[in-house]
Amino acid sequence: MPGLFAPLTRTVTYTRWLHLLCAAVLAFVCGAVYPGLTSPSLRDWVLIYVVPVPLLVLAAMVPVMRRAEGLQARLMLFPGGHARVAGDGGEGDVSVAPSASWRDRARTAVWLVLRLFSGLTVALVSGQLMALLLELAGGAAGQPVGTVSPLRPPSSAVGCGLLVPVVLLVLLYVVVGAGQVTARAARLLLGPSAAERLAALEERTERLLERNRIARELHDSLGHALTVAVVQAGAARAAGDPAFTDRALAAIEETGRAALEDLERVLVVLREAEQPVRGRPTLREADRLLDSARASGATVDVTVEGPLDSVPEPVLREGYRILQEGLTNVLRHCGTVPVRIALTVADGRLSLDVRNTLPTGAPPATGGAGHGLRGVRERAALLGGRARTGPVGDEWRVHVELPVA
Repeated sequence: MPGLFAPLTRTVTYTRWLHLLCAAVLAFVCGAVYPGLTSPSLRDWVLIYVVPVPLLVLAAMVPVMRRAEGLQARLMLFPGGHARVAGDGGEGDVSVAPSASWRDRARTAVWLVLRLFSGLTVALVSGQLMALLLELAGGAAGQPVGTVSPLRPPSSAVGCGLLVPVVLLVLLYVVVGAGQVTARAARLLLGPSAAERLAALEERTERLLERNRIARELHDSLGHALTVAVVQAGAARAAGDPAFTDRALAAIEETGRAALEDLERVLVVLREAEQPVRGRPTLREADRLLDSARASGATVDVTVEGPLDSVPEPVLREGYRILQEGLTNVLRHCGTVPVRIALTVADGRLSLDVRNTLPTGAPPATGGAGHGLRGVRERAALLGGRARTGPVGDEWRVHVELPVA
């Protein structure tokens, strides 16, 4: 039983009623001009319904009319965040974009005519039921009946009193039903077009890609910094040499500072959606990665062939992250082992090759199923390149090829 009366306590029930009554205003204004509202006949009522239709069709041809109707529908037909009972998000099914095609204009015209007819009908029914309520209330108070409503109430005061709540409930449920039908029609006729749905899907895809990119940035940068710090701290404790400890602390400080800079760049992007990412490191600044790895005790040999300055910035940025993950993978899983790095720019491609010796007694390779190496393959694929990771003899190899055209 409480569920039966729940719609009567919701604010949206009455905002939908107001939405429909507002639509009837145009019909009454036009009807006052022609054919007149003084004792209208059945023919006059038909004209009151029909006369405003050409005006509404012309108004629907204006693109911004669809936006105006969409905003009204969102505000009055669906419960928003301020409502006591939260809605189901249905307002998101109503577009607030101007008409972009003749199909949109046609759907807007149908919506305006439907809103006019339903609004005028609800206004007439509401008026008759409210007049009957006044008659019944007056009859229950002992006043004569039959002077306001065309509907004939009972003559007894008791009968009038018993019918008051019945008629009131009928009125309210007429309003509830008409409002629900109107909300469904709004979803159908004012909903996003195919082009708008496609644009929204593309925007959502872009946001997801940006979130994945930010997640990779954080994983690579912070993962590298923490790995270097752990390796350096362990090596300093094992060495017991004050000079080595000083060098280790300096390397930890430098790596941590670089990670904080990367974190600040990512936070700027998260705080300001339109803020472009600036100052991201590239392979030209790879020396700090190599220095941090060497400071950990690893022997790092680097070979560079080809014009690195001719490589586009996006490729250099992703190449830096790939090299960072490669070095992090070495330090995390193999420790301070010799590492050979080869950077080659030739035949329209940038080749990045990272090899390290597998320590004796190392566990069998898993095929590179970790998040870091998966991120390497994803970065390469996004740029149209390819990446291969895995053991080659007694070495672990990360080989990436990226197009530079």
